[in-house]
Amino acid sequence: MRTSGRALVVLAWLLTLPLVTPKIRGADEIEYFAYLRSMAFDRDLEFGNEYRHFYERDPQGLAGFSATFLERREPLTGRHINFAPLGSALLWSPFYVLAHLGVLAARAAGSAVAADGFSAPYVAAACYASWLYGGLGLLVIHDALRRFAGAADVDAGWATAAILWASPLLYYMTIAPGFSHATSVFAVAALVWTTLTSRAGGGVTRWIAVGALGGIAALVREQDALFLAVPLGLLAADAARTGKWWAAVLRAAATVATALAVFVPQLLAYRAINGSFGPSRLVTRKMTYTSPHFLEVLLDPGHGLFVWAPVLLVAAVALAAAAFRRRDVLAGVLLLALLLQAWINGSVESWTQAGAFGSRRFVGATVVFAWGLAAAVAALRGRVGPMACAASLVLLTWWNVSLMVQFGLRLMDRQRLEWPRVAVNQVTEVPPRAARAAWLFLTDRERLVRETR
Repeated sequence: MRTSGRALVVLAWLLTLPLVTPKIRGADEIEYFAYLRSMAFDRDLEFGNEYRHFYERDPQGLAGFSATFLERREPLTGRHINFAPLGSALLWSPFYVLAHLGVLAARAAGSAVAADGFSAPYVAAACYASWLYGGLGLLVIHDALRRFAGAADVDAGWATAAILWASPLLYYMTIAPGFSHATSVFAVAALVWTTLTSRAGGGVTRWIAVGALGGIAALVREQDALFLAVPLGLLAADAARTGKWWAAVLRAAATVATALAVFVPQLLAYRAINGSFGPSRLVTRKMTYTSPHFLEVLLDPGHGLFVWAPVLLVAAVALAAAAFRRRDVLAGVLLLALLLQAWINGSVESWTQAGAFGSRRFVGATVVFAWGLAAAVAALRGRVGPMACAASLVLLTWWNVSLMVQFGLRLMDRQRLEWPRVAVNQVTEVPPRAARAAWLFLTDRERLVRETR
């Protein structure tokens, strides 16, 4: 019996479930989780006790975190610094509340688990919520590809499954779900899907919904506000084609106004934490908006997006071909959104994202890359046949998964890709270690961590 594209996506997603690691470890993860715990238990957006909790559990590993987040304060308010936005905490909150109710019920039955917002059930709730949102985002992407990209079901299914397994999304849905990237995939995919639904036929009310989702995307990651280029670009393109400028202006105004209204909680959080209605000066001073690293974030041999994940290069080339060769307006607008992401990421002083797995700041653009990859899969399947096409996607998946093994086992310089060392390790070091690493990962992760330190 032939497997549907949706079933393939669900299978690819469910296969990642055993890989989910319900831990909060790095600085960014702690910042996101601190919002959640502070809002639920302290109601003060002062994060000193949250930061101290995590630091005391790994003082050696979090020495740098302590120097930035425990020892320093915002100059205007004297509060502990938090550079992260609060959107992920808001999306995690229903699961966090359920975890709290479960902990209270367990304690009533005699359990000793702490009902303090920090214990394992609370952390697991946030991490598995990220996994769930990421998977829902993939299903939304698959549906969008079938309905609006004109992709065959099989092409949409293979493209969506491959974008999960062959890109850094896999890492941030499973190994490090405490980051905001999986929730970002969901928020941006929902924004694009609702935009295309509204474009197909909808009044101002539907564009208010588009704006609300744009605001939610910005709450999850501020840079995701740039994906509002998709609805605004399509409104402009359609108005140029039909001449209905007044309707387009009205819908664009409703979209932007709603996005700003939904973003107000973040503005208030900025004000409470750092004393202004904008990001901390400690962040903005590290931005150079001429984007001096625009090309490097894409192509740098040690840190570039396309070097870490070749599948995304294939997707980007196919998207550009659709935009320029076929003059596909939608592909052009999505390409614009991707270029805006490269611009903002190239504007950041820490553009290398050293120490992270892959170019994680592009994970929110998963829907854009899936669009291009679906076109590439259709073209490749037509030219070389389904088996060769599938083999190519498996090869790209092998590259990504093997890099994750190298990264996890510290077989590589985790600050950058070293050539040719990283390529040689893919075939000489990873295969003999993969089986044992996989076994320990599934049965005794703490031992695996100890052995790789």
